[in-house]
Amino acid sequence: MMEQREIIRISDLRRDFKVGEETVHALRGVSFTIRKGEFVTIMGTSGSGKSTLLNTLGCLDTPTSGEYILDGARVRTMGKNERARLRNRKIGFVFQNYNLLPKTSAIENVELPLLYNPEISAAERRERAIKSLIAVGLGERLNHKSNQMSGGQQQRVAIARALVNDPVIILADEATGNLDTRTSFSVLVLFQELYRKGRTIIFVTHNPELAAFSSRNIVLRDGKIISDTLNPSPASAKEMLESLPSDDD
Repeated sequence: MMEQREIIRISDLRRDFKVGEETVHALRGVSFTIRKGEFVTIMGTSGSGKSTLLNTLGCLDTPTSGEYILDGARVRTMGKNERARLRNRKIGFVFQNYNLLPKTSAIENVELPLLYNPEISAAERRERAIKSLIAVGLGERLNHKSNQMSGGQQQRVAIARALVNDPVIILADEATGNLDTRTSFSVLVLFQELYRKGRTIIFVTHNPELAAFSSRNIVLRDGKIISDTLNPSPASAKEMLESLPSDDD
């Protein structure tokens, strides 16, 4: 079997912050590679460096030293505008708080990342947004506004928005953190379906239980990787969901 292409390469990544007179070493020489089609959970308690790593992976912050290559592009040497363009074209973000525009339809929320791409017409933008919403099971909710939806539905809109640009990677930050157990598993089912379709996913979380559902788990502590393990047989979120008592949601 041919080895999948490299999407992310991080080499000896360091990130220091000045806090008053002190220097905080948030990342202390982190290195790993992520290939196309992996579903990776990145875990760690508060202060482990995972938020700093997330911001670096998302091209929201640049490392103090070391190398970050995203789909062949060297990120560390890029200017702010170049990084923003790369972020918009290559990364789909899913946040804990959904980050949807209130009183705006599902279609309009999903179209947002495409507004920054002048090559895409308004008609194509709408078509792609509808296709993304159907893919996450919201074909019946296209014109519902975000404040008319449940938390789980809002997170599905956020996932549709992450998919609309056909990014090389989906970067999820505590994407089930605000959801109840049942809704969390329904969102995990969706992530596993995307993984089975060949999507590359990085799921940053403090919840160790989620490691069972990904194909690989990286654990950070004090700015360093303390373990990086493969999980050849991820647990089925669908089976877990079906085993939970049903409710009326």
